[in-house]
Amino acid sequence: MKISQVEKLKQKVQRKFLKPVANFVSKSTAGSLFLLVATLAAVFIANSSYADWYHHFWKQKFGFSFDGQLYLEKDLHHWINDGLMAIFFFVVGLELKREIVAGELSEVKKAALPIFAALGGMLVPAAIFLVFNHDNPQAVSGWGIPMATDIAFALGIIYFLGDRIPDSLKVFLAALAIADDLGAVLVIAFFYTSEIELTNLGVGALFLLVLLLANRLGVRNTAFYGIIGVSGVWLSFLLSGVHATIAAVLIAFTIPSRTKIEETEFAVKMKEDLSDFETAEGNEFPTLTSEQLHLLERMNRNIDAALTPSQKLEYKLHPIVAFLILPIFAFANAGVTVSGNIVEQLLSNVALGVALGLVLGKVIGVFLTSYLLLRLKWVQLPVGVSLYQLFGVSFLAAIGFTMSLFVTELAFTDAQLITEAKVGIFAASLLGGSLGYLLLSKNKSNLIVE
Repeated sequence: MKISQVEKLKQKVQRKFLKPVANFVSKSTAGSLFLLVATLAAVFIANSSYADWYHHFWKQKFGFSFDGQLYLEKDLHHWINDGLMAIFFFVVGLELKREIVAGELSEVKKAALPIFAALGGMLVPAAIFLVFNHDNPQAVSGWGIPMATDIAFALGIIYFLGDRIPDSLKVFLAALAIADDLGAVLVIAFFYTSEIELTNLGVGALFLLVLLLANRLGVRNTAFYGIIGVSGVWLSFLLSGVHATIAAVLIAFTIPSRTKIEETEFAVKMKEDLSDFETAEGNEFPTLTSEQLHLLERMNRNIDAALTPSQKLEYKLHPIVAFLILPIFAFANAGVTVSGNIVEQLLSNVALGVALGLVLGKVIGVFLTSYLLLRLKWVQLPVGVSLYQLFGVSFLAAIGFTMSLFVTELAFTDAQLITEAKVGIFAASLLGGSLGYLLLSKNKSNLIVE
């Protein structure tokens, strides 16, 4: 087979198979689809003849053995929530840092609307939950459950609407969800942390200072931050009683977010290298010459210098989180065995507090806060976004799936309360997502606030 025919075959394969797969993976809808499949699978198995096996499977314990003693012995469910989800929170931290450094949260004028909308969307849901559960000492700790927005599902729905939604509205929802994530992290840190062991916390803080110092000294090796971050900061926080996911966010903020060379310098160097590559003497074989390999290596070094370590990590870890970690988390936590009267469970104070907190609380908190700030002329709507679309987005903010499930496991130990909370989360997420999609699909973009 001639080389030209081989190249044509490769191009055909890329066009028909590789490129569509790459485009699919790059879309938020893909991540939310994996999450949905994992959730439905968990619910189905938990209500089948395999229910006992499903619940027993997550209770298997694992630990580290040293000198005949077992350390850090936790069940599989805890390893997923404290270990795998730490990677999710690490990516959340990277996203937060990116938005604060050079994104939608970098300027007060741009950040004000999504930040205050997120704040309103956290306080009102918590208040609604407390209205229903303030007199129940066992349930009152669940006030943080309806405060969170699931960025994967929310963005998945809004991207599914395609061109009917302006890009500025997608950016607003992303900024809102990221600000919401920051609030959720702070709530977990201050209100859902067990008794603190100060010695281990101090050791973790020292390792954190090492990472900050390395950042200041210009260390850009991501492996260094990974080794010190996991073996030093994360492990110390886990032993201290402070939730280990907080360590993941703090580690993310220590990762350098500066390039080694400026854009203009990078462009000049790349043009020079490409020019040298074109004029370099080649050979008649498919392999490259030593000179060509040297030039390619030099281009790779320039590309590496033009990328920030934080963005490289975010880019590499995001697919792992979207297509592996979050689905595993959903499969481990979404399996609610419905026994007895489902209507009775849905009408329990915990379920109502969660469901109404998410649906009504998010709509009231996000939309009314935004509306009041707009009327006061303190903020501006994103370009091309209508008040009607803002109303529709506030329903998407009611999808509190991943973070709400996570907080549920921190807030409750009673199996019945966990079940009721999850029923409320499922009901609110389904209702909020459906209403948000229906409202936004109408695309009444002419309703701009005056």
